[in-house]
Order: sequence, then structure tokens, then C-alpha cells
Amino acid sequence: MHDDPNLTCPVARALEVVGDRWSLLLVRDAFDGIRRFGDFQRSLGMSRSMLSQRLQALQAAGVLVQQPAADGSRYHDYVLTAQGQALFALVVALRQWGEGFLFAEGEPRSQLLALADGRPLAPLLPRDADGQVLEASATHVVRPDEG
Repeated sequence: MHDDPNLTCPVARALEVVGDRWSLLLVRDAFDGIRRFGDFQRSLGMSRSMLSQRLQALQAAGVLVQQPAADGSRYHDYVLTAQGQALFALVVALRQWGEGFLFAEGEPRSQLLALADGRPLAPLLPRDADGQVLEASATHVVRPDEG
């Protein structure tokens, strides 16, 4: 009997946490400095109930944590945890894929620039342990039942 391969797949597990549009957009907005419920709602235009549900799920998964507001007001801030911060590469990879394939030449779009020099980030590319760029064809997935 074969187990569901999704149970042992890190991609499938990650998608359980951040695999829907709203969750990734909330993470993107948190990287962009949004912290408050109302600000997330204004940015994304989603219903209060949907936003509340997604924020709770991201907290339960350890991606966000709710803290008293930094300004001392009665509000709360939603802040990325270390686990949430580790999603930065995923957000950048999705951004770069979108820039490369989903915009026409010269079409206006937002840009992600390095603070240090104001230039766009270098393309994210998978690399082996020695730093050599790898294509998908140069990799192999080993499933637990394959040893």
C-alpha cells in the first residue's frame, strides 16, 4: 500500500500553510510594512471575516504573531515570525517569475529594490552545495519509501 505522497512532500505541506492567494498576499504586505488589521483590509480589499480567518491560520501555523501595537495604542500589530521571515525568498521568487512572464514590455509594475544601492535584486536561482546554478533536470527527489 502506498501512502499519499503529499504527506511526505515539503511543497505540499508548505502549500497547506501559504498556498492560497490571500495568505501569500498577507505575507507580502507584512514584508511591505503593513501591521494592522484595517491596513491589511484596505490593501487587499477582502472581507473582515476572510481576513480574520487567514490571519488566524497564519498565526496558528507560526508565520505571524499578534503583538500589542508598537505605538502603545489599543490596537494589535501582526508581525512576521522567523518562520514568516523565511518566506522572503518565496515572495521574491514569485515576484521575479511574475515580472518575467506576466507583464508586457514597458507595462508599469511595482519594483523591489535593494536599500543599499537602489538596484533590482539579482534573479533567484537554485544552486548546489558548491554554488553552481542548477536546472530542474539536474535534480532528483528521493521519497522516504525509496530509501
